[in-house]
Amino acid sequence: MATGLVLFVVSGCTKQDPYTPPDLFYYFASYKVGKNPTTVTPADVNQDGFTDLLTTNIGSNTLSILLGNGDGTFRDQVQLSTCKEPRSLALGMLNHDAYPDVVLACSGGDEIAVLLGRGDGKFEEGPRYPVHRTPIAIASDDLNGDQIPDLVVALRNDKIKVFLGTGTGEFTHGAQYEYGDTPTSVALADVNGDGKIDLAVTNGGPMSNAVSIWAGNGDGTFRLPTDYRTGKRPLGVSFADFNDDRIRDLLVINGERDSFTTYLGNSDGTFQPGRDSGANAGPNFGLARDFNGDHRTDVAIVNLQSSDLSILFGRGDGTFEYPPRNYRTKSGPFALATFQVTTKEAEEPGLVIADNGNESVSIFLHRGLKPTDARPVAAP
Repeated sequence: MATGLVLFVVSGCTKQDPYTPPDLFYYFASYKVGKNPTTVTPADVNQDGFTDLLTTNIGSNTLSILLGNGDGTFRDQVQLSTCKEPRSLALGMLNHDAYPDVVLACSGGDEIAVLLGRGDGKFEEGPRYPVHRTPIAIASDDLNGDQIPDLVVALRNDKIKVFLGTGTGEFTHGAQYEYGDTPTSVALADVNGDGKIDLAVTNGGPMSNAVSIWAGNGDGTFRLPTDYRTGKRPLGVSFADFNDDRIRDLLVINGERDSFTTYLGNSDGTFQPGRDSGANAGPNFGLARDFNGDHRTDVAIVNLQSSDLSILFGRGDGTFEYPPRNYRTKSGPFALATFQVTTKEAEEPGLVIADNGNESVSIFLHRGLKPTDARPVAAP
């Protein structure tokens, strides 16, 4: 099957628009983690109904666990020594208990490492599996329809590796594909509606600058991909629905030239040409969600070079209002996640940032919240 290359178009964006973005968030608190965190992942690891946080700390070879209090505050971290240079993390119910487990992409050790959750906020060391070489990103879903999580790992040497779960916390080696140029991220979802999990991969090398869509066969293998041109050096891909048609769209963060690209999905697993938009300097990670309650999907992006968080409010068609609302962050904002914060009045989305240059995570809360146990904090 031949691959297709689809060019992207640049959407018009006039800085003269008389638009003032709403100021929905405020900096609330920061918490120390290990050295150079590269990801932050919300999960309820101690089964108390409150969101906890996990960070991979590539500079200290550790995983930080911060147990949540439910109101946007967290307890002091517990650090676990893990593998060499944990770069990325995937969550899943890997064995027969009801506790979330963790798989780490260990970029300095050329392996993936399993940590089995105990349900009390602690983990036990599980099996490790060698890969060749430099795993940079990892994602988990059921690829072969057996109701057991599987894994897809992006390797720096232009390879994609599949691991099939056994349901015991262990994995068997699956298919491996050599394609593209320096994969930087992976994401899994059923894109074409056939009930089989498909794969999206960003290729950040200079010879590609594309996002590849791999249709799943439902048995842990994938068909040859179709490429869609992105901006310069794409770093991350995730799924969203930007135009409320219940068809998956794509969000791609481009590491150079300060842009991100959105692609509206068609019902057959293909995508329309991308639309390029801007945030601030050095976007590194982004996620899509309706932050202002207008039923249009917005985008939050952390920017490494300008050390800030940008919120861009969607127009409902894959384009965004300009300018964004920017919030200053700690140094080196590297990754971003959203989580639910519960107060006596309501439940609202909070944002958490992995501060790669500050050995911390920072919490931004929605202005509709009134945390009952909040303590005054200094601005970043």
